[in-house]
Amino acid sequence: LRLPTFLREHDKQARICAAEGVDHVRYLARLTELELIDRERRMVERRIKAAKFPAIKSLDSFDFKAIPSLNKMMVLELARCDWIERKENGLGLVGCQKGLPVAFVTAAS
Repeated sequence: LRLPTFLREHDKQARICAAEGVDHVRYLARLTELELIDRERRMVERRIKAAKFPAIKSLDSFDFKAIPSLNKMMVLELARCDWIERKENGLGLVGCQKGLPVAFVTAAS
């Protein structure tokens, strides 16, 4: 089934659940939750690796005070990526207008 977190955590979680008097269903639920959390983490790591970023930078470490004219709320709103889910391509159009290579693809492509 490819459940590496189950394999790694089952003994530890069994001891914890036994000490807390947790039943088998909750024990399995805990293992499942840990597996899902770990899968999400690994998926993000794979996506970052596949993106081949030259350096890993995030908005968490960005100093908005260094550029006072930058609209922090707008940047954070764009970072939520809601515009992607709405299939809006405004940022891609701006990239094209600035001479940047842009590719718009759908999941079906």
